[in-house]
Formats: sequence, structure tokens, C-alpha cells
Amino acid sequence: MRVGIVGCGVGGMAAALALARAGHAVTLLEAFEVPRPLGSGLLLQPTGLAALRALRLDEQVRALGARVDRLEGKDSRGRKVMDLDYNDWKPGAHGVGIHRGVLFQTLHGALPEAGVEVVTGARITRVETPARPILHDDQGRVFGPFDLAVIADGSASPLRASLRPRARSPVYPWGAVWTHLPDPGDRFGGALRQVYHRAEVMVGALPVGHDPGGLSPTGLAMFWSVPVAGLDDFLAGDFAAWREQRLKPLWPDLAALLDERRDWAGFSRALYRDVSVGRWSRDACTLLGDAAHGTSPQLGQGANLALMDAVELAERLGRDRRPVAVSIRAWQADRRRHTGLYQVASKALTPLFQSHGGFWPAVRDRLFTPMSGLPGVRQVAARLLTGTLRLGRFPGVTKP
Repeated sequence: MRVGIVGCGVGGMAAALALARAGHAVTLLEAFEVPRPLGSGLLLQPTGLAALRALRLDEQVRALGARVDRLEGKDSRGRKVMDLDYNDWKPGAHGVGIHRGVLFQTLHGALPEAGVEVVTGARITRVETPARPILHDDQGRVFGPFDLAVIADGSASPLRASLRPRARSPVYPWGAVWTHLPDPGDRFGGALRQVYHRAEVMVGALPVGHDPGGLSPTGLAMFWSVPVAGLDDFLAGDFAAWREQRLKPLWPDLAALLDERRDWAGFSRALYRDVSVGRWSRDACTLLGDAAHGTSPQLGQGANLALMDAVELAERLGRDRRPVAVSIRAWQADRRRHTGLYQVASKALTPLFQSHGGFWPAVRDRLFTPMSGLPGVRQVAARLLTGTLRLGRFPGVTKP
């Protein structure tokens, strides 16, 4: 088949690799002249690592990332709010924290060997005849026709409405600022740690291993949650005052890593969308990854779900001899037994950690936190953390 893929993010590149290695002729179209990742770090769960194993990239990623064995959360008084261990799912299980730039380099570096044609500077603005997709960019160029078109251009996808006009993608009220920090003594290794002040402040530290420039093998991704309406004012504020008066009282050791910083240089902002699409596909054209099912980052599953989408799409097309449009509908139905659970769970849990007022943090501290330690509930929580909560079985190619 001839396959056109829009978007050079995690999902788009993974789909390009999986489909090219399955023998399809793949063209990957990217809007930017020089593709680049956004953000600092992400946590690869056992599901995402299983997808990378299918792409023959898991060993490389493990070597470049940092092992994460648990998730720890405390409030501003030092009380334990969250304590999840991967061993509660399966002995020896773990996640891998990785810099987004390193994951990008790993996926992008594998494209030439797989035979993927990458076209940069191609901002696709229109999809014509989805039954035999033809893609048009803003310079008047035409790509296709393709037997299959995959739209993987992120949660803010400008093409989503052309496939699914009734799709909704409101921005979540809370975003974040991110930065990458060297952690020479690896003092923050082994766990994703978070500190909460009520639900109005959430600061986190994720070990991510190597940085894209290869300067440090023990890096750290640090994030601070901010209401979207106040992001501009926050980043226009006094950096030293924020570090000394807000961060340091909550987490002195983390604030110490910022002692050499003088301003907000090196910080990036992140916005998140609650994407509701219904059916992802129209004829032989489909959405994938955050373009299909973007969520709040509370469960940290975005990249993992996109990787699973990509690998399971290639697997479905490889064994399903029906027309492409029928095959991708079946793939989508199967994937939604996985992605749908995380969309619902993410939406339900977000107010417990990102909201104004005292109601939701009280619910978290008096109900959610005590219940999460109960036998059985702890195992379900571990499955939720690891990305393995799914209605039905994982295909063998992505079985964690």
C-alpha cells in the first residue's frame, strides 16, 4: 500500500516505522522545516515499551532513559498522598523516563533505514476524497493519492475537523511549565516524585537519563503546574522570587538544582486538550494518537497510547484482508477498549490534583488516598499506572 502520514511526532513516526517495516511505501509529511520535539520528559510505561520492542527500539531507549520503579506523591505538609509501585502489577516491572528529544532522535534516526520518505515544510491543510486520500499543503503541493492516510498531528490537529466535523478539543484549564535539569548525583533517580499544595500547585521531578546533546547521563525533567489563563503572567514574573518563595519551601532539594538559573530561559510551556472525536476514521483516512484521543497529562499515557496505536494499526492491516476502511474501523474499535478507559480515568482524576478550592483535594486526601492502599484497589491502581488496564486482550505484538 501507499501510506501518507501527517505529523512527525511520536505517533506519526512510530506509525511510519511500523508500516514501512511491514512492507508499505510510507511518506511522512511534517509542517516544520526542521522537525523538533516539544517539552522535556515523558514516562514510558510497559505498554509503550512493548510497542517500542515491536519496533526493535526498546533496548536503545532503555539504555538512553532512566529506570522508574515507583510514583511518589506528598502534600506540602509532607503527608503521603500517592505511593504506587510497579511491582504491584508484576515483579520486576518498571517504566522508563526519557527526554522527549532523545525519544525523538531514536525514532527519527530509524526512519531512513526503514525506507520512510520524509517531506519537511509540508503543512497539510486539506484532505481530499478520504476514500482514496489526497493531501494538499499550504504551498499548493499535492501528495497522493494514498491507499491510507494517517493524521497524527497532535491534540490541536487542524485536520481533525475535516474528518470528524463534530469533534471537540477544549484546552484543559491547567497547563504546565517544563525544564530539563542535570542531576549529577542521580539523587532523584528511581521514581517519579510529585509534591502538591492542595490541588492548586503540583510540582514534579522525573528522571530521564541522557539529554539530547549527550552532556549528562542523569538528567531530570521538572514541571510546575499553572492555570492556562495565567501562563503568560507566570513566565513574565520574577524567576528568583518564584524559586525562593514558592518552590524552595515546597521542595528545597529541587530548588537547589535551579540555583544557577537567572531567568525562565530553558523553560517551555505545555497545554493539554480533552479530545472527544467519536469514530476516528473516515473511509481510508484515520486519526491517531493525541489527534484521536488527547487527554490531561495526569496519567502520563499520551505517548504510550500513541505508540500502541501505531504498532497495532500495522499489525491489524497485516492480518486483515478486508478493505482498508473496514480494517481501520476494526482497529479503532479494539484500540478504544484501551484508550477510552484512560480518557475517562484521566478526566475523573484531574480535579483531584489540578483545581482551585479545597473540595477536590479533600476528596483526594480523605477518600482517594486511603482507598488506593487497599488490597485489590492497589493492584487496579498499578494497572492504571502501567497502562495495562484494557477491556480485552492485547495483541501479541504489543503484549506487555
